[in-house]
Amino acid sequence: MAGEFAGDNTPELLCLIHDITGMCVGGGGDSSSITADAMFRKDCTDLVRRISLLTHLFEEIRELNKTNDSASSSSVTVSNSEDSWSSDLVLALQSAKRLLHEAKNFSSNSSSDGAAKKIIFQFQRVTWKLEKLLSSLPYDDLDISEEVKEQVDLVRNQLRRATDKYGFMISKMPSFDSSQPLAQEISQVLGQSVSGLHKQHSCPENLSELGSIPKSNEGKSCNPFGAGSRLERTRSIHASSEVSFSIKTAPESQEISGSGNLPEVKKPDAIVIPEDFLCPISLELMRDPVIVATGQTYERSYIQRWIDCGNTTCPKTQQKLQHLTLTPNYVLRSLVSQWCIEHNIEQPTGLTNGKIKKSDGSFRDVTGDIAAIETLVRKLSCRSVEESRAAVAEIRSLSKRSTDNRILIAEAGAIPVLVSLLTSEDVMTQENAVTSILNLSIYENNKGLIMLAGAIPSIVQVLRAGTMEARENAAATLFSLSLADENKIIIGASGAISALVDLLQNGSPRGKKDAATALFNLCIYQGNKGRAIRAGIITALLNMLTDSSKSMVDEALTIMSVLASHQEAKVSIVKASTIPVLIDLLRTGLPRNKENAAAILLALCKRDTDNLSCISRLGAVIPLSELARTGTERAKRKATSLLEHLRKLQQL
Repeated sequence: MAGEFAGDNTPELLCLIHDITGMCVGGGGDSSSITADAMFRKDCTDLVRRISLLTHLFEEIRELNKTNDSASSSSVTVSNSEDSWSSDLVLALQSAKRLLHEAKNFSSNSSSDGAAKKIIFQFQRVTWKLEKLLSSLPYDDLDISEEVKEQVDLVRNQLRRATDKYGFMISKMPSFDSSQPLAQEISQVLGQSVSGLHKQHSCPENLSELGSIPKSNEGKSCNPFGAGSRLERTRSIHASSEVSFSIKTAPESQEISGSGNLPEVKKPDAIVIPEDFLCPISLELMRDPVIVATGQTYERSYIQRWIDCGNTTCPKTQQKLQHLTLTPNYVLRSLVSQWCIEHNIEQPTGLTNGKIKKSDGSFRDVTGDIAAIETLVRKLSCRSVEESRAAVAEIRSLSKRSTDNRILIAEAGAIPVLVSLLTSEDVMTQENAVTSILNLSIYENNKGLIMLAGAIPSIVQVLRAGTMEARENAAATLFSLSLADENKIIIGASGAISALVDLLQNGSPRGKKDAATALFNLCIYQGNKGRAIRAGIITALLNMLTDSSKSMVDEALTIMSVLASHQEAKVSIVKASTIPVLIDLLRTGLPRNKENAAAILLALCKRDTDNLSCISRLGAVIPLSELARTGTERAKRKATSLLEHLRKLQQL
């Protein structure tokens, strides 16, 4: 292929990504979708999502190639090494596609132990290969945008963590035979001996050592709005209540008003799971911990799978199990449950053979519920507008009631159909569809399925042109989905930010709250800050600060403080004559208003003598001095730092 662009393979790469993204796990949709065995369902979903995030990368490369092809006078001949990475990526994606099909056909009930091991090996090989290929891309030559580079970095980090997880799982497999061709291939691909693999990923002697092993948090950030994504808000419209993204923390059963305040602004940290709560086999949070004969605790499904494969030893200690009884660890289950409540983490239940596991470890038969929901899902596609409208209204109601319903509705394949109804010309159908998706998105596993169903463009369309209630719930849905870092990037690139800014300016009081919450979360990602500025967010925030009702001053200040670190935002904030308003808030605002106003002024004045001189002329020294004495701890720090900058300015 000498003389051709490396990007000549981009049509095939994009086609492969499209095919893989269409393998939506857990649906009951078309025959090509992957309904993988429960053993590998999450692995399949995660791999599909990560690959789908590469779409923007190859679209940019394709556009670059078009430009190069049209500029014949300056065409560039790429080297064989540059050409090879795209060919290697084609092969890696083809391997991923074959792996997903193999996982689809796997059955833990009828397949052999060796078949399961082979699939785990393949997951490790595919994730490792993709991560290494993405690391070696010639980004400078390809002229990739910073936003897409950041997105690819995110995918690489996730793939690296997945590779480590599979390595640990492999090291604990019984009868690991390094003479087998597949084992040799894995060893060769990873560039290390099988014994080295054992050493690197050996099960720790103590649970306290688990901190050194990568945890499978997938880079998810803590929700900066507390329990917002887990709550339901009561509303009088149609005598039904929907999921709320109110910003104050409260238990799910508590009724939430629409007047929450945004919290102190800081980049959310990843939730750190206590080491003793992690299963030594999966390295994931235990939901149903059980004790084996040696006294070690494991997640029931993983240790049961270990035993079902014919193992009679304890994975952690390698001691022979005197008996195979699994004793529920009620104390640890209670501690995990309490920890989840304190950190606003919904505790998902599992669907197995028509039964859902309850919080006490017992199972509830839901075969009747499954049949009823599957009937409803079929009616969603009915040609009769009335019947379809009635079905989606019932789905909306069911999805609001419980986590179990959210699981069953998604399992029945409702999500792709609901996404298609977002473009319905029937107003009520569209409104109920977007609200159903909002409710379903509360359950963490459904977020990925909603993204894979290509929901974002249609949600943005509802946000722009739907009824006011539909627009409110579209904004709330975008917030829910944006809790995953990779989704912040996708949503930001979809045109959602300009639509959210419009709702922030012209929406109902509830709509403005929902838009503010979504914009705050999206603007945590650096690449979205410029989009928000160009969409006119500073004008909207200034109007909120100067509005006589003062109903959204907290929200405006919190979003502005997130944006103030961005150079383009600094210029826009100063140009909009915001500094006098901020200084006035230092004098008259509530303690939280003063704190955020000081934080914004400090960001504006760092390394900017013009802005420092401006706040000095406007009389900021007196309110800052008062704030340094009597403000909150954060306010004192910001005010003291600003005063120090002002003193240095006077000494010049």
